[in-house]
Amino acid sequence: MNPSEFIHPEDAAALRQLESIPGFPTLVKKFYAMGFEKLQYGMNMASNIRLSNSQLPEIYKRLPPICEKLGIAEPEFYLAMNPNPNAYTFGDTKIFITVTSGLVEMLNEEELDAVLAHECGHILCRHVLYHSVANYILSGMDMSGLLGTFSVPLRFSILYWQRKSELSCDRAGAIITSPQTVAYVMARLAGGPQGITKDVNLKEWAKQADAYEEIRNDGLWNKTLQTYAIMAQDHPFAAVRVREILKWGQTPQYTAIKDGLGATGTQCPSCHKVINSNWKFCRYCGHKI
Repeated sequence: MNPSEFIHPEDAAALRQLESIPGFPTLVKKFYAMGFEKLQYGMNMASNIRLSNSQLPEIYKRLPPICEKLGIAEPEFYLAMNPNPNAYTFGDTKIFITVTSGLVEMLNEEELDAVLAHECGHILCRHVLYHSVANYILSGMDMSGLLGTFSVPLRFSILYWQRKSELSCDRAGAIITSPQTVAYVMARLAGGPQGITKDVNLKEWAKQADAYEEIRNDGLWNKTLQTYAIMAQDHPFAAVRVREILKWGQTPQYTAIKDGLGATGTQCPSCHKVINSNWKFCRYCGHKI
């Protein structure tokens, strides 16, 4: 799968803006020269349990089919003892996904698949390299003085892009499961386990994002306050993510991608993407089949 098929336009725009910052490519090279990727990889290897067919296979088996469907190489997969539900992906040459015990306990199998697909979305979209660099910048490390006074604006530029990148990877989660499943994951993370949030009204919750936008756009001062409230966060607000993914689930783009996952292997003679044999027109390029 090509990330261009589902990437959120705000993610693509924010990434272009980030890559245009003078000195950012130098920073990425410096990150690797200083060995921080290997440092984090070693710490994860020594601290957490690597999952496999012979090590907690009931959890491990969720990952390979997702990687196959998204067309990525399978990363290493780890379990960390942490009651806080969380998952993260790190590395570029040695990529790994880590999930916490709190996440596994809170989610059902389909919801866990949505989270793993979200993390695989970061790999597919090539987010992981910049996320890895960002983690060190955001933790206060100044790369041996490389950034200087530029660290503050770069920090907020990276955080802005990270928030937008999450919207793309929510889409990857929806491709493997469904928009509703991704939204229910948000419900668990925002409101608590399934015993409490199983009956949450997703559409009503998504409307809270509309109410938030009304507050945010109610004059320059309110917009400034709301911008200040989000600018230090690396994830969008939960209601905004729910609204975005439910809205995308109603688009022809999402329908075409889901249909393509069950495709017969026939290729469009124009764009060469895999299509269903019952399509009259390619839903990617419009070519008549």
